[in-house]
Formats: sequence, structure tokens, C-alpha cells
Amino acid sequence: MQADEFGVRPGEVMADLPESFDAGLHFIGRLRTPWTERADCPKNGLETQDICTVEVDPAYAAGLGNVTGCTHLILLYWMERATRGLLVQQPRHADGPRGTFSLRSPARPNPIALSVVELLGREGNTLQVRGLDCLDGTPLLDIKPYYATTDSRPEAQVNRASADQ
Repeated sequence: MQADEFGVRPGEVMADLPESFDAGLHFIGRLRTPWTERADCPKNGLETQDICTVEVDPAYAAGLGNVTGCTHLILLYWMERATRGLLVQQPRHADGPRGTFSLRSPARPNPIALSVVELLGREGNTLQVRGLDCLDGTPLLDIKPYYATTDSRPEAQVNRASADQ
């Protein structure tokens, strides 16, 4: 069990995480943003117009071929400073506890986050993007093209008052 600097709030439930991992990952780079403190970080990428930098490690730079043909990308990243193992959370904005898998919070058994970002340009192994919501230096897991034809679900809804527990 691991908690971040904010700890665990009353009503929250932590999982007993296994002692070993099921899989291994390689960070392919780092995300450079203006935010160094969690309290300053936007809650989602639509809350900011700041331009951020995706630094891809030189060993993975060949994977950026043709990326400038995309207007938007999906970035998957590892929220290394987030609490691990929260199953039930008490968001500050909510009137009651919520199951972690119904939230976009980085506090979860595997703190994997994603953002759909606008690609503004590429120079070598770096990308300039708009739409990130993470701390400076956050490890990058993967980059995928965003396809509006297959990734967008205009009919999608989230019912915060859902009664299932």
C-alpha cells in the first residue's frame, strides 16, 4: 500500500496490493509541463492552454515517424506520485464516496493516466502538445494516434448518481 502526500481520506478504501508485479514496463520518455506541485496541476487537459513538451528517449525516437500526420494523440503516462491501491475514493467535489474505476483520478492500483492532446509540432525526439494535466517529469508509457472516427463516442454518458455499489 502506498499513499501520496495527501494521504487517505475518511471513507476511502485501500486494496492490499500483491508483493510482486504481473508485468514490466519501459518508460519511453518524460512529459515536461509547467506544474511541479499537484495542487497547481489542472484537473484535466481541457482546463489549460499551456504548451507542454513530450520528450521521447532517443532509443524510441524512430517510433515518432509519421506522427506529424496526426492532429491529436493519446498519451499514456505513469502517475508515479499518486496513491496506489485506492478502491473507494472520496473526491473533494463529490457528495459521497465513489468507486475508483468510475473516476479519472490518478489514485488507483495502477496509476496509468491518459490525455488526448493536440499535436502542435515535432523537433527531433520532442513533441509540442496542448492538453496535458500532469506534473513535470511524469514518465511516458506510450503514444497512440487519436482517431475521431473510432475513439470518439458522442453518446457516452456518466451518471454520477448511479446507485450500484
